[in-house]
Amino acid sequence: MRQSKYFFYTLREDPKDAEVISHKLMIRAGLISKVSSGIYNYLPVGTRIIQKIENIIREELNAAGAVEIVMPIVQPAQLWKRSGRWEHYGKELLRIKDRKDNDYVLGPTHEEVITDIAGKFLKSYKQLPQTLYQIHTKFRDEIRPRFGVMRAREFVMKDAYSFDADLQSMEKSYEKMRDAYIRIFDRIGFDYKIVKADSGAIGGSVSEEFMVLSEVGEDKLAYCDSCSYAANIEAAVAGQIRQTDQQEKPIETVETPGCKTIEKVARFLNAPEDRLIKTIMIEADKEPVMVLLAGDDTLNEIKLARKLGAKEITPASEETLSRLLLPAGFMGPVGAPDIKIVADIKIKEMKNAGCGANIQDKHFINANYPRDFKVDQFFDIRNVKSGDPCPKCGGSLNITSGIEVGHIFQLGDKYSKSMDAGFLYTDGKKRHFLMGCYGIGIGRIAAAAIEQSHDKYGIIWQSSIAPFKISLLSLGNDKEVIDFTEELYKKFEQADIETLYDDRDERAGIKLADSDLLGCPITVIVGKRGMKSGFIEAKIRKTGEKKQYKIDDIDDMIEWIRDYR
Repeated sequence: MRQSKYFFYTLREDPKDAEVISHKLMIRAGLISKVSSGIYNYLPVGTRIIQKIENIIREELNAAGAVEIVMPIVQPAQLWKRSGRWEHYGKELLRIKDRKDNDYVLGPTHEEVITDIAGKFLKSYKQLPQTLYQIHTKFRDEIRPRFGVMRAREFVMKDAYSFDADLQSMEKSYEKMRDAYIRIFDRIGFDYKIVKADSGAIGGSVSEEFMVLSEVGEDKLAYCDSCSYAANIEAAVAGQIRQTDQQEKPIETVETPGCKTIEKVARFLNAPEDRLIKTIMIEADKEPVMVLLAGDDTLNEIKLARKLGAKEITPASEETLSRLLLPAGFMGPVGAPDIKIVADIKIKEMKNAGCGANIQDKHFINANYPRDFKVDQFFDIRNVKSGDPCPKCGGSLNITSGIEVGHIFQLGDKYSKSMDAGFLYTDGKKRHFLMGCYGIGIGRIAAAAIEQSHDKYGIIWQSSIAPFKISLLSLGNDKEVIDFTEELYKKFEQADIETLYDDRDERAGIKLADSDLLGCPITVIVGKRGMKSGFIEAKIRKTGEKKQYKIDDIDDMIEWIRDYR
């Protein structure tokens, strides 16, 4: 590809609204351009990268026996009402009407449509198992689009769906797709972890995420260095921490003027935060619930909502606290009003704890369960912390950040049952499909690859997804240099090596800077000085290593480039 004829541009300065390096570099290198908040064009260079990613995915999914289809982004509301998600999906679901006032959605995902397809065409157990997939546009009306294509409103996603007759077959299909994902992300060259995850709005009983390790990742994950345990922070659990055995002391009331936070109470009482009970009032589907945690822990609202079976968890309103006579900052379970009280499992082990006394400027010390207060239910509802014991082996957990690039689910009959999609089993009776769901964020892969592989000069692409294998630079206006570079370009093209040939009438510094910014794996430089010495230079973008080839040994250079991975 001749750069002078290509739709190619670069920027010297970072865009003002870009927060993370991938967003900055994708704009500066001319991969994307912004249309609106969370909506981007993929320009020619960006499109080549996306196509490389899609091709890897297609190859591995096809090899795993999946079959590609295309489904519409505009979906009728009737399908979503049949599944029950029309009411429950949330504000990310963009609802629209046609000219006849019929309700539709811009699909954020395609479980309803694919289940409808299966119900129409897969009539017998003899047609199962089946896995169908598409690579297509999705739309989610994100409240706060950010980080460029990493959290966009419109994005390209690979979504696949498996249909099986029984549990064993569903688990086998799930493992087959899981293995395909491993091959995909290995080929792309990611440093990643597979983590247990919450199923969220998609649903299902088993869920795992593929997380690319990155400091800018919006997701937090916990993992153990001593074993294979890894989980998204939303789903992570810790091994039980045993409190030291203590004899219960008599409960006492103490004055704590102005101490409304755990930090202030701990300083005032000269007590560690993990010896205090943190009391949080929430409303679960508008029902008041008192939640108890150890003072140094934080609440995992996703875990809590799942344990309570609640659709919505919100902080208790001032009106609710006033009606229950609960002073903010001084609430506690001892003498609490007659409401539901749930606690993290650590609370059961705490001895002689401090807690709010439900009286302004007063706390209790030496509060003990069950002597002094009741708890209706104990759950694991806290966020794990670095250093917590691993639930699998007892080792120490680490917390790091990650970018979710893939998510797989065992859905069971969540959609097939609600939409009455089924098949005739061996006994001649109708059964509902057992389904799996498997998603990959295509644009996110490109952004995550940049986050994991860049330097101060620009992007460093892995060969598998690079827009071009080499960047060929002709430096200066010397006719001999230009003529030789033209011949070299033809040889690269004949050898089927994807080449971006910078034949522009620009200064050497601009060409070198643009080449480093774009980040092709290899840069081949032809200049007057090298020509005089009889050598051509090739530079590996990732390491900066330079290799020189004699002009008479160009075939050796071509062979090396073709083999470079």
